Amino acid sequence: MSQILKEYQVNFIEKKTPYFDESFWKKANCLTDFCSPWEKGEFSKIEFRGLWNLETLFFKFSVFDTDVYIDTTDESFKSISKSDRVELFFRTNQDINPYYCLEMDSAARIMDFKAFPNKNFDVVWKWPKTDLQVRSSNDTTSFSVEGQISLKSLKALDLIKNDTLEVGVFRAKFNRINDLQYKPTWITWVDPETADPNFHIASSFGRFILIK
Repeated sequence: MSQILKEYQVNFIEKKTPYFDESFWKKANCLTDFCSPWEKGEFSKIEFRGLWNLETLFFKFSVFDTDVYIDTTDESFKSISKSDRVELFFRTNQDINPYYCLEMDSAARIMDFKAFPNKNFDVVWKWPKTDLQVRSSNDTTSFSVEGQISLKSLKALDLIKNDTLEVGVFRAKFNRINDLQYKPTWITWVDPETADPNFHIASSFGRFILIK
């Protein structure tokens, strides 16, 4: 039986509009429907916005949190995976075979990889640099991560079908439990209905509809 997916409508924007200014993002629908099914406590507000044109998918996370943890050991996969970050996963099919993961911390460091069922990760795979741009900023109340992905690359990976993408939208929040340890809180747009936190599962995905 086909899974009924949550939907987010990605509005179309004319190419002539200046990218990433305040008026640009006002044209986007604001997604705030996040949850942390495995935690009882509250978490900071998250807003996600997406827009597109005939060449590009644009996205922006706004996270209203100023107590942000970054592992500064180095620029490695391991260091980013221990840091506060936001994430977009894109799947080719319901079997998540394969799917593509884009994880970005508040310093705009990128952890991108190709994945297969049961957390089988190909960490050598990277999004082509010419097809992905990410930047970050922060102020007194929040941090933002925004970027753009070429539609050419999404189509080449078989991720756009009938103006639709199947996407997971996530956040990892690391909270200090002592001087040396941090415990993650896992936050998701779609509740995967698992006993333990797991974004790497088909039930964690929703649907992005590209509206013309």
